[in-house]
Amino acid sequence: MFIGLTGGIASGKSTVSKLLKDLGIPVIDADQISREIVKPNKPAWQKIVDYFGRDILLSNQNLNRDKLGEIIFNDETAREKLNQITHPKIISEIKKRAEKLKEAGEGTVVADVPLLIEINMMEIFDEVWVVYVRRETQIKRLMTRDQIDRETAIAKIESQMSLDKKKGYADRLIINEGTKDELKDKILSIWREINAEKNSSNCS
Repeated sequence: MFIGLTGGIASGKSTVSKLLKDLGIPVIDADQISREIVKPNKPAWQKIVDYFGRDILLSNQNLNRDKLGEIIFNDETAREKLNQITHPKIISEIKKRAEKLKEAGEGTVVADVPLLIEINMMEIFDEVWVVYVRRETQIKRLMTRDQIDRETAIAKIESQMSLDKKKGYADRLIINEGTKDELKDKILSIWREINAEKNSSNCS
């Protein structure tokens, strides 16, 4: 089974990803891939520098992610251009890694992809899991996590697709309104369900 895991900022997606890893399930991290493909002199790095200029580089030639983030946060055209450069490479690498894991005998593989729905990746997965919190919970958690004011938190949240819209794409909706232990119990319960379904199909 190939599972796509997504959510929104401060929803708890990274915690779910870690809990799945703790269960021994291989997790492909799209954010990690996005960092790897833009290392100095890689094709995506070159295209980004050609478009945005060398002002977005640090002294060691790595991208200044804060500066680039600020540009795309305020400029939709620039954000779209960056996505055009990076998204196809990220998707291709996720597929490649998933195939390798399956060939190695892994029955279940998870891909943690923040923009899974936005870049229309749903069809490559057997199931899409969305980690969901109410908007007010999301605002408060983001304010606490990043030590920012409410207005800044709302601006960050509104720069993404809303969780209310994302939940419409979920095969499994993981509501994360409680404690970390409660979230862990939910993940364990889902994992038991999946194993029960596998055993049932193997017996039939």
